[in-house]
Amino acid sequence: MFLIYLRRELRRRKKAALVISMGLALGIALVITVNSVSAGMSAAQGKVLESLYGLGTDMTVTKAQTATAASSGAPKFDFDAQSNSSSKKQSSDNVRVQGFQSLASSVVTKVSQQTGVASAVGGLSLNVTKVDGSFTQGQAKSTTGSSSGGGQQGGQGGGNSTAQPQVQGGGANFSVNSYTVFGTDVSNLDLGPLTTSKITSGRTFKAAETNAKVAVVDSAYAKTKKYKVGSTVTISGTKFKIIGIATADSGSSTANLYIPLKQAQTLADSKNKVTTIYVKATDSKKISAVKATIQKNISGTTVTTSSDLASTVSGSLSTASNLATSVGKWLSIAVLIAAFLVAALLTSSAVSRRVREFGTLKALGWKSGRVTRQVMGEAFVNGLLGGALGIALGLAGAYTVTAISPTLSASLGSTSSGGGQGGPGGGGPGQQTASKAIDIALTAPVSVNTIALAVALAVLGGLIAGTFGGWRASRLRPADALRRVE
Repeated sequence: MFLIYLRRELRRRKKAALVISMGLALGIALVITVNSVSAGMSAAQGKVLESLYGLGTDMTVTKAQTATAASSGAPKFDFDAQSNSSSKKQSSDNVRVQGFQSLASSVVTKVSQQTGVASAVGGLSLNVTKVDGSFTQGQAKSTTGSSSGGGQQGGQGGGNSTAQPQVQGGGANFSVNSYTVFGTDVSNLDLGPLTTSKITSGRTFKAAETNAKVAVVDSAYAKTKKYKVGSTVTISGTKFKIIGIATADSGSSTANLYIPLKQAQTLADSKNKVTTIYVKATDSKKISAVKATIQKNISGTTVTTSSDLASTVSGSLSTASNLATSVGKWLSIAVLIAAFLVAALLTSSAVSRRVREFGTLKALGWKSGRVTRQVMGEAFVNGLLGGALGIALGLAGAYTVTAISPTLSASLGSTSSGGGQGGPGGGGPGQQTASKAIDIALTAPVSVNTIALAVALAVLGGLIAGTFGGWRASRLRPADALRRVE
């Protein structure tokens, strides 16, 4: 009887039911869209942080440079002198450790032994400045001229004189090329900045190539320098064979070249040294505790987590994220509350127009509880219908955002003091200074939790509306029906 009467009343009041459902649907759709966009913002921010950290990395351990260490590494270039006048090609590389003060490789082992650490690997960040060109030696030439004796002492006549020799010709033509090199622990490629790049040509390192003269090149740098798999690149007199081309998932790589860690240590004369230690925790929920443990047991180090870096993200991504968080969520809550109130008022109003109907039912023996349940049942169905429409509209909104994929830019600011360049290409994520912007395409993924939230809101909206309407219906008396009889 309950379901039969419920279906009949909903069919009879289709317009009123549709209005109530659409009010709830708009509020629920806005909640879904805002939550999906916020999730997309978080995913985009995660890509920015991964471009520094590396996929699967929970934190990094570094040591800030001291003022003395930062100022002592000025580049120096030495060229051999040439005794003849011919043009001679000259080339010199200056390889410097970049970003942070070096840590002993033994610190990597010490970090990996800390409670809560699943694994840890070290990396060495280098900056190479290459000066390449030629000198052309000038020629010393003297000129001979005549002079009159009118002004000479002793009354002598004119004569020839030889002027001081002058250098003619000669010069120099040099180009300067600066690029970054990252020494990678090839025995563990599951951590570190190279994990954010996909090998699009050739292959990655093998575990046995710990001291091999091989290199993986970032695709953008390879395109600029016209490098291909099989080409060679010379760094400070050492030739490296290119075995792979890597394309960064985030659109911005951390280094131009990746080589085995031992080779990087040899080039920089930094045996058994690293600049950044990449750490993976055993439990992602205990990262803060692991950070505190490392800082306590390994003095002088700086531990940086993704949450530390998240606050430094700037650019349109940060602006849009703040807008979605501060304005979007509050707006969706306000609209949702308004939708609930409108649904409740409309349901209550509908009950007031059904005084004669409910009064007659009570006169026929319906108890107040049964009338209340009937009204709440109708409101509950309206809420479910509004939830279904809201989910459809919300999915359409999220799909539209994903289809448009607006591009947002982001960059990371400094999170600690000390001289150094930022990023693993510049020493690690703890000191990102003047980093170039990373362009991220925004998506709006809809999670199961978001759909569950929408269903819960639909049920809640129906219950709120039904409570108001049921309370109003329970107060009706059979005598009220007689007053409304025309």
